[in-house]
Amino acid sequence: MSLNIGLNPYFLKYEQLMQIVDNIFDKMKNDFQKEVNCDNGCTDCCYALFDLTLIEALYLNSKFQKLDQDLKYRILVEADKADRKTYQIKKKLFKSQQQGTTDEEILKTAAREKVRCPLLDSDKCVLYAHRPLTCRLYGLPLKMGETAVTCSMSGFEPGVQYPTVDMQRLHFQLANLSQELALGIGSKYPELHIMLVPVSMALLTDYNEEYLGIKTGKQAENLEDKPENPGRQWVLGNKE
Repeated sequence: MSLNIGLNPYFLKYEQLMQIVDNIFDKMKNDFQKEVNCDNGCTDCCYALFDLTLIEALYLNSKFQKLDQDLKYRILVEADKADRKTYQIKKKLFKSQQQGTTDEEILKTAAREKVRCPLLDSDKCVLYAHRPLTCRLYGLPLKMGETAVTCSMSGFEPGVQYPTVDMQRLHFQLANLSQELALGIGSKYPELHIMLVPVSMALLTDYNEEYLGIKTGKQAENLEDKPENPGRQWVLGNKE
């Protein structure tokens, strides 16, 4: 990512929100020490299937760009594998939805799918300090719509009432911050802020001015009315 635009103010707001999220996790872990089993070496959350909002994707990508070139190359190879697998899973889930499967069942099926995060290296996250929202709260009871879920590694017992984290509310805050960012950078794409991508695509994507729909002189004259899904813009075998 090499943008001549000011993303830092939005990244700062995002980091402040993540600090609040970390405080929530720490309090829950302190209050339910036997139930919250997250610890060094546990990688269950690193295989979860989930998408990132625009602000999360841009933030993660910006931190990824600062890594050593050889490490970046290895991660991008794994990101390509993960992205292909994620695409096949989503295609299967979409087909199931078209056949009448309920949203609740779709979510349960998605929760059972496993895709290794490309940032997982020797059972450690390469960008742990900058990990997305879902990674930070995985292992706690999470309220997803009307359903409360938690990871299979936790000690929270079914049927017992526990405090839950309202993920819908947090996602709403991320969506608002993504919209604020899209407006702030002057993107011509009105739906840029609602785009969701998996971690693999966030790493593979070249978030340049053209992709984000930022008008930069003559280049802007050739832009379409909406952003094109860039797919794998980074070509395997090319370390540039």
